[in-house]
Amino acid sequence: MSAPLDDLMMDYPLTLTQFFERSRRLFGKKTLATRRPGQPLFRYTYADFAERTRRLAGVLRDLGVRKGDRVATLAWNSHRHLELYWAIPLSGAVLHTLNFRLSAQDLTYIINHAGDSVVFVDSSVWPVLAAIRDRCPSVRTIVVMHDGPPSVGGQAGAEVAAPADLPEYEALLEAAAPVREWPTLGERDAAGMCYTSGTTGHPKGVVYTHRALYIHCLAQAMTDSFGLSETDVILHIVPMFHANAWCVPFTGTMLGATQIFGGPNPQPRDICGLAQAEKVTFVGAVPTVWIAVKELVDEEGYDISSIRCIPIGGSAAPRSLLEHFDKQVGASMMHAWGMTEMSPLGTLSRLKSYMRGWPEDQQYAVRAKQGYVSVGVDLRIVDDAGHEVVWDGASMGEIQVRGPWIIRSYYDNPESADRFTADGWFRTGDVATVDPEGYVQITDRTKDLIKSGGEWISSIDVETMIMGHPKVLEAAVIAVPHPRWVERPLACVVPRPGVTLEPREIVDYLRPRLAKWALPDEVVLLDAVPKTSVGKFDKKVLRERFRDRASKES
Repeated sequence: MSAPLDDLMMDYPLTLTQFFERSRRLFGKKTLATRRPGQPLFRYTYADFAERTRRLAGVLRDLGVRKGDRVATLAWNSHRHLELYWAIPLSGAVLHTLNFRLSAQDLTYIINHAGDSVVFVDSSVWPVLAAIRDRCPSVRTIVVMHDGPPSVGGQAGAEVAAPADLPEYEALLEAAAPVREWPTLGERDAAGMCYTSGTTGHPKGVVYTHRALYIHCLAQAMTDSFGLSETDVILHIVPMFHANAWCVPFTGTMLGATQIFGGPNPQPRDICGLAQAEKVTFVGAVPTVWIAVKELVDEEGYDISSIRCIPIGGSAAPRSLLEHFDKQVGASMMHAWGMTEMSPLGTLSRLKSYMRGWPEDQQYAVRAKQGYVSVGVDLRIVDDAGHEVVWDGASMGEIQVRGPWIIRSYYDNPESADRFTADGWFRTGDVATVDPEGYVQITDRTKDLIKSGGEWISSIDVETMIMGHPKVLEAAVIAVPHPRWVERPLACVVPRPGVTLEPREIVDYLRPRLAKWALPDEVVLLDAVPKTSVGKFDKKVLRERFRDRASKES
C-alpha cells in the first residue's frame, strides 16, 4: 500500500499576526508619518509602531476586552489608527471602523447593532459621539485620542471638548505593560467589520476574517495588481473607516512600505503638498478628489510625478482625466472596482502586454474600463432572467462574484439573504458588460439605470462623456419622470471655476457621441454635485431634489 499523498503540508493559520511580526522584525527602521495641520509631519519608525501596538494590546487587556469583543474607532487616518488596526484583531477582538460622516441615526444604529463595547475617538470628532453616546448602551468605555480642535466631518463644529475624565490614549499607552506574546488565533476568526452606507434600509455589517484579509493583502501586492512593495511611499487619503482604506494599510504594513497618513480633514492642496514633498508613489482616492487635484496642479504647478499608481475607485473617472494625468501630470491612474462586501478588491484595469503596442486611442478605451478580475475572485454577469450572459462587450447584466475575501452573509441581517444566490454567489447590484478580453465596464448601479421607452441608458456613460467637456468640472445624471417615455435623463453639471457655460453647449457636445434617445432632455447647472460620506456623487439627494421635475421634452 502506497503512502498517503494528501495533506502533507503544515496546517498554518492565515492570520494577521504573521504580517505584524514580519514587519516588526524586518522593517524596524522604516518610517510611518501623520500629517498634522499647521505643524511638521509626526514621524516615527516601524520599531516604535510595533512597541506602541504591543502596549495598546496591553491597554485592551486592561480594559477587559476579550476575544470577539467589538472595539470601534471613530477617527481620521493616522498612525494611532494604524496601531488600532493591528492591536485589536491581533488581540482576538474585532476592529470596527465607524464612519463619523454618517447621520446620527445611522451611527447610533450601527454601534448598537454591532454591540461595540469600547470606542476610540479622535478629539476632533468627539462632538459626533457626544451627541449619541447616551443612546449606545453597549459602549462601556470611551478612549480619547487628542488630535486637534473639535470639528465634525471636516467642518468646524460646535466647540465641544471631550470630558476630562475620559481615559486618554497616550496616557493609557504610557502606563500599560506591552503584550509580549499574541494569543493563538484561528484564520476564520473575525478580525474586522465595516457597515455599508446603503441607500435603502439600515446599514449592513460586513465581517472580515483573518484569512480573508491575509489573502487579500497578498493579492494587492502582486505585480499585476497594485504592485505594492517595500519601496513604495503610500499616502493614505481613502478614509480608514471606508472598507479598511481599501485594505492598503494592512498590505503596506505587511510589506514594510513607508506610510503617510492624511490626518484630520485632508484637502486636495494637502495631497499635492505631501505628494511633492515626500515623493509619494501610491495614493488612492475617489475621482472627485482627483478632479480637484488636477485643478491645483494645473494652476499652481505642483510636481506629483513621483506617483506611479493612482487607484481610482468608488465611481468611474472620465477618460479625459486619465489622459490628463498621464500627459500633463506624469502620474498614472488605474481604475479598480470593488465593494465593502469584497474587502474590497474585485477588478483592476491594467493593459495586457500585447496591448501596449496598440494605438493610443485603443489603449485609453481599455483603461477607461474597470478592468479584468483580480486573482482570487470569480465573476459572472447575469441577466434579469437569471442567465449568465456572454462576454461580448455589449450584453449587460448584474455582476455576481465569489472568492476567499467576499462576504458569505451579512452580520445578523437575515432580511438580506436575497443578495446571495442559491449556488453561492454574491449579487453586487452593479450592472456591467464584459468584453471578449475580460475587461469589465460598469454601466450603472441597478438603481441608477435609466429606462426610457424600453431602452436602457447608462447614467455613468453619459456622465463620463459630459466630464470630457473642457468647461465641465463635475457631472451627475439621474432619471426624471416622463409622461410618454416613463423616464428621461437629466444632467446636473458643475462648470469649471471662472468659465461661462450654457446648457445647450452640453447637449451640442453630446449629440455626435450619443444616440438621440440617450441625450439628456435638460441640463441644469449646479454649484456642486452633492457627495456621500466617502466622496461619491450622491444621486439619491439629486433624485429627491428633482423628483417633481418632469422632463421638458414634449
